[in-house]
Amino acid sequence: TILITALVISSQTSYAVNIEHGEQVFSANCSACHAGGNNVIMPEKTLKKEALATNNMNSISAITYQVTNGKNAMPAFGGRLTNDDIEDVANYVLSESEKGW
Repeated sequence: TILITALVISSQTSYAVNIEHGEQVFSANCSACHAGGNNVIMPEKTLKKEALATNNMNSISAITYQVTNGKNAMPAFGGRLTNDDIEDVANYVLSESEKGW
């Protein structure tokens, strides 16, 4: 039983969020439309704290879902970015929104 438990624990991978990596992913993939937390396509749907709250996008899970699947004019990045990339960029966006970009 101890061996099985050890194998299960060692097989689980833990991933620490990397905000700096999220910033790099954002710069390379998101900043064309969302520089400074803005939105050049739909100006009312910015990445600012208030707009994220109004649009129920003020959580890591909501941002991750939108980045992965896209919506309206925003393309899906699920096939282009890794899950870790998307997790990092979601954390970066939420962090920047809290700081006011």
